[in-house]
Amino acid sequence: MACNSGTCQSGSCRDEFSVGEDGRKQRPMPEIGNGSDHASPRRGESIAEDVCIKCKVNGTIATTHPAVTGSGGDAGRFCADCFRSNLFGKFRFAVTSNAMISPTDNVLVAFSGGSSSRVALQFVHEMQQKAQKNFDATKSTERVLPVFRVGVAYIDETTVYPVPSNDFDRAVNEMELIVSSLAPPEKQFFVVPTESIYSTDFAAERDRLTKLVDAVSDVTGKQDLMKHLRMSSLQKAAYENGYTKIIMGTCTSQIACHVLEATVKGQGFSLAADIQYIDARWKIPVVLPLRDCPSEELNMLCSLDSLKTVESLEQPRSGINGLISSFVKLLQVENPSRESTIVRTAGKLTPFSFNTAPEVGDVTTHLASKRRQKKYNLKPDESLPTESFCLICNSPLKKFNDFHHGETHAEICSGTCPSCQFQILPKDNSSMEYFCSLLPQSMTTLPKCTNDNQKLLREQIQDCLLSDSDDGTL
Repeated sequence: MACNSGTCQSGSCRDEFSVGEDGRKQRPMPEIGNGSDHASPRRGESIAEDVCIKCKVNGTIATTHPAVTGSGGDAGRFCADCFRSNLFGKFRFAVTSNAMISPTDNVLVAFSGGSSSRVALQFVHEMQQKAQKNFDATKSTERVLPVFRVGVAYIDETTVYPVPSNDFDRAVNEMELIVSSLAPPEKQFFVVPTESIYSTDFAAERDRLTKLVDAVSDVTGKQDLMKHLRMSSLQKAAYENGYTKIIMGTCTSQIACHVLEATVKGQGFSLAADIQYIDARWKIPVVLPLRDCPSEELNMLCSLDSLKTVESLEQPRSGINGLISSFVKLLQVENPSRESTIVRTAGKLTPFSFNTAPEVGDVTTHLASKRRQKKYNLKPDESLPTESFCLICNSPLKKFNDFHHGETHAEICSGTCPSCQFQILPKDNSSMEYFCSLLPQSMTTLPKCTNDNQKLLREQIQDCLLSDSDDGTL
């Protein structure tokens, strides 16, 4: 009889059981064509390595698709079907547990043509298609909930990053073909120029946008400014076309890079706001359903399912962002779990009050919001003070500074975070005034509105405040 000790080295234990990679005891697989009842451990392990650890039936991706590699060892552990099911399960769990999409939503998928946004679009489409099938299968008298609507938007940055017109037209046509090839329900495709944040007269505003970006001397500052302008363009397009949520394809790898970038740039206070599943500080809330999916897994899914991507318009990263990206890739090569470790560590930061789904009367959304408040010990929104945000990057500010009316450049300095002040804003006053004249109106009007709200709040609690001469003693 074999004993129950995991450290026993007796012959009976070794003959009856072998220990698998997960540390559990397994019965050895019998040899084929041999009369013995048990196979040697080495033979048993060799066979197990070629079989999916989930379904125990199909061969692993490394066996059936030798050309597909990477994904942190998933190619050697899962078959293609189980791998896809596992990745979609991460996406679906993020959506349902955080109430990212409700039946009444109109969601806009930010599409860049890369693998992350391509998988996000595919998974959202599959959820919509399933909801549509359930809707069609329900009797007309019993249909209560509608099917959420999906749109796709691509941000055109050729004004700042010029590309040959033929390459741009070909890339946009490929994106339109990708969207139109998806099965019904139909999805509208938008090409949104970055200069649209100024007005609808794109031709007149292209020169202004170019001058704004050229006014930033820091390489990293230019990239960060374009990132903020890209989000502003998405927000405007979503708002004007009636969308209620923006879905980003931001994955684990991108978030890991952002965590280190924000740490280097001194954005530690606002870091927690950028890495949550939901970001409702914007007029149109932004959600990250691929937060738990590494880029290698997304790339492998695109290869397995032949999901077409458009990489020709991808801009290389430079400055601090480029260095961090290269550093994270090196870490990932040494240890495939480094990206997930970085994100999990940063995830221990306490989220802000706006990192929850806005309550719109939907029961599912309300329950998800309550669960998240309990998990992170968050207070309800009505019990929290009003946040103040950087007027350029919209990051929450640790301390609100009073603005000086009549001096635009002073208002800009007072209403920005230290990172934007150091990397984006000009250093001298003359250049600052020129820079302020190039900013979109949505940015320059923010300080005045925020200041008015703060002054109103101060007037309401004036009787409870101590004067400058009071020390709080009798």
